[in-house]
Amino acid sequence: MNAVRVLLAAAGIASAGYGISLVLHMNTTDLMSIAVWSVGLLVLHDAVFAPLSAGVGVSVRHLIPGSVRGPVTIGVVATVVLAIVSVPVIGRAGAVANSTVLDRNYGAGLAVALAVVWAGVGVMMLWRIRRSRS
Repeated sequence: MNAVRVLLAAAGIASAGYGISLVLHMNTTDLMSIAVWSVGLLVLHDAVFAPLSAGVGVSVRHLIPGSVRGPVTIGVVATVVLAIVSVPVIGRAGAVANSTVLDRNYGAGLAVALAVVWAGVGVMMLWRIRRSRS
């Protein structure tokens, strides 16, 4: 286990070093753009995502029985992550001059991914309910 940790730490340090070297060679305009995006994302997280997550967490805790709370929580988190990751490509459908850049129906892909996630949540819920009854 320690060897894995050392390898992961080394990979992380190497990745951070590469990222720092890229930033050191960027021009001022790009650095300002990154700073604006970073501050905007921090504000968005603190003003929207964190309170929303806390509210959903409290709701799940009060509305969902303890035996299936874990799978539902995982499903909610996976749904939010998939939605956030897909927003940039779904919002740009047809906006790119090169049709090979966004060459799929990303909305349908998101729907399929969410269906798979929630089908897995359903299977886990049924498994936990059956296990708790036996």
